[in-house]
Amino acid sequence: MTTKQFIGSEAQTTYAEAKTVILPIPYEKTTTYRQGCQNGPAAIIEASDQLEAYDEELQIVTCLETGIYTTEAIADTRLNSSISSEEMLQTTTETVSQLIADDKFVIVLGGEHSITSGVVRAYMQIINEPFTVIQIDAQGDMRDSYEGSIYNHACVMRRILDMGLPTLAVGIRSICLEEAQLIAQKKIPVIWAKDIYYQSDWIDTAISRITTNKVFITIDLDGIDPSLLPGVGTPEPGGLNWYQLTQFLKRIFTSYQVIGCDVMELAPVKDSVVSQFTAAKLVYKLVGYHYLNQT
Repeated sequence: MTTKQFIGSEAQTTYAEAKTVILPIPYEKTTTYRQGCQNGPAAIIEASDQLEAYDEELQIVTCLETGIYTTEAIADTRLNSSISSEEMLQTTTETVSQLIADDKFVIVLGGEHSITSGVVRAYMQIINEPFTVIQIDAQGDMRDSYEGSIYNHACVMRRILDMGLPTLAVGIRSICLEEAQLIAQKKIPVIWAKDIYYQSDWIDTAISRITTNKVFITIDLDGIDPSLLPGVGTPEPGGLNWYQLTQFLKRIFTSYQVIGCDVMELAPVKDSVVSQFTAAKLVYKLVGYHYLNQT
């Protein structure tokens, strides 16, 4: 099967030529409400073919400036529903490690958010210095375990905290008591969704809480206001709008070395393309912001 390329009709490139690699991981095992995120990566890639290649904000044809190559999907539960979380995480870490070794800027498309701990593990094994994991999300995802699994999508940031990495959560508006206590005890920095709405200087506050030069960005799409992007498994009222999100991301790329990104948890809505189109445009923005800050 030939892999469909992200924004493929606009620019074709080889793996060797590409600076950016899109890695689809259509894995879904532990979703607890609305299902369908295993269909997210393919929907994003399909929608990307409808994007304008010219970015009016950045004033470049991003895909011509930095080659974008899309790999074959890994840990695909659409084809094999018996893949365990442990198997998925091992495959993810091994695959991302190889892409990093090949000097690629990697953007992973999920799939459920549990995938992120395998991605972060790959960077942790290769990069010999601390980096901050910036989490854009509606939920805290800091439970120690959920529904009998420590690898549940609701536990992904707890697993990253277990790695000893600093984190910054942005857009949070739903946590359980266990998470509230952990945030207070560990003094985990959080930019709450209400802070974004009521405080005009929230980006400066977020920047002040990042203590490393390198960052990894994980975006759970439910971090965005569900009136703008309804196609997620656990929608929460509120969240970032498009310009709040892109302004924040641009500032992060300008201020820090972004080592990699992921975009997770798109669950396409039947008879609507707004969610996957918005997600595809977000991925394209990540590529563009990274390119401009490498030149």
